[in-house]
Amino acid sequence: MRPKQMLLAGVVCLGGCTTVGPDFQPQHETWPEHWSSPAIQQATSQQQQPDASQWWQVFADPSLERLIGEADAHNTDLKVAGLRVLEARAQLGIALSGRYPQVQQLGADAAYVKTRNHKEPTPSIPGSWQYGAGFSIGWELDFWGRFKRAIESADAAYFASQANREAVIVLLHAQVADTYYTMRTAEARLRIARENADLQKRSFEITERLFKSGESDELDFQQAKTQYLSTLSSIPDFESQIQLARHALAVLIGRPPGPLPELDERPDKQGFIPLVDRAVLQDVPANLLLRRPDVQAAEYQMAAQSALIGVAKADLYPSVSLLGTLSWSASSLSGSPSTTALAIGPSVTWNIFDHGRITNNVRVQDARLQELVVTYQGTVREAAREADDAATSLISALQRDSILRDAETSARRSLTLANTVYREGYSDFQRVLDAQRALSSEQDAYVVNRSNAVGSLIALYRAVGGGWHTDQPLVDPATREQMQQRTDWGDLFDEPEAPSARSRTPAGPTR
Repeated sequence: MRPKQMLLAGVVCLGGCTTVGPDFQPQHETWPEHWSSPAIQQATSQQQQPDASQWWQVFADPSLERLIGEADAHNTDLKVAGLRVLEARAQLGIALSGRYPQVQQLGADAAYVKTRNHKEPTPSIPGSWQYGAGFSIGWELDFWGRFKRAIESADAAYFASQANREAVIVLLHAQVADTYYTMRTAEARLRIARENADLQKRSFEITERLFKSGESDELDFQQAKTQYLSTLSSIPDFESQIQLARHALAVLIGRPPGPLPELDERPDKQGFIPLVDRAVLQDVPANLLLRRPDVQAAEYQMAAQSALIGVAKADLYPSVSLLGTLSWSASSLSGSPSTTALAIGPSVTWNIFDHGRITNNVRVQDARLQELVVTYQGTVREAAREADDAATSLISALQRDSILRDAETSARRSLTLANTVYREGYSDFQRVLDAQRALSSEQDAYVVNRSNAVGSLIALYRAVGGGWHTDQPLVDPATREQMQQRTDWGDLFDEPEAPSARSRTPAGPTR
């Protein structure tokens, strides 16, 4: 066949290509479309501000916002997630290269040739240089959609890596906020313990003087001492909790454990636990659950695996390629002609004896897809459970807040009355001790419940996928410079990012 005819035949083959394997179909269950939770409806409010992507602004705490900004810039897990997006982008570039000729060889050679004939009187014959150059190319036609499916898989994996990064961001922001308010809770409990220790110390000193003067028996003295020392022993534990929380915050924001002086810049925030009675959401919970980054990542992973079934199935069919070779050779001998050769034609290979291996590989890929389908369905159900649990806990904590506040007020009044009747001699010291113990317990329970309310609110935002916003690039400038010194990354660093994984449905390739 002439070259033009071969080119035409190749175009016809390309036009007649088909794609084997299943086209991905999202595996959405019907229940999320109609799912609603009374607890979530009661615990949420559909307003415009603050946006759920930056939900921590509901606390109006500059220290928390500063910590989250630091975590976005320096957290190790987030940096790794960004690098994995970059890795997936490079993997997509590898898959896209399947559109072009896959085998290319360019070679050149030169040799000095000298022969010797022993039968002639003059055995030496002048030597000569032999030159040669050649170029060969092979292009496997995507007759069965192998490369198309590979691109689909890499494309979905790229978006899955973006969704995984957003999931890391969601988790990171929740961890920072939760650890921050764990520290504030420990500060509040430490303040309560110190105040009660001071109060109980005065009672202990009074009973000690009365006992030594013989005006009171030893029992009152020992009981007062026991209660005072018990409260005093809790102070080191709360101080330790504060330091451990600070260490955890330091690691989350990319620092070694150590002092965090910025947390002490706002004394009014030390030991302060806000009470926010609603989570602000801009959409119904069912839609938010399906847009949760980990749910999106699970769906993209299904799409990537579905395409790999087609890649495996393509091995069942013959591989059709176009091969071409261009070569040139010449010699330094005078009068020796140079030659040029051109060869082009089709090539068909077929692994007909590997049918069993290939078939079972297809089955392996299909089983892996079904595993991901089941995992995805479980992820959605788990997301719904987490959101419902968080909303239920938030409602419970809010209901207990006013009750515990009233209980604390009553306990404080009871202590005042107990001290009065004791000084006037109408009751024994036991009632004073009971009142002191009740006040300490109610104050601590009130603070802990406030902390539970904040923790439940944070958990609710995390459960619906809130907090995915960050202004940080995939790779920070220092890391980018370090990598570019080792490897030529071309324009991958500067390439505009693809649309967010949250705004795209994994129904096929984007390229």
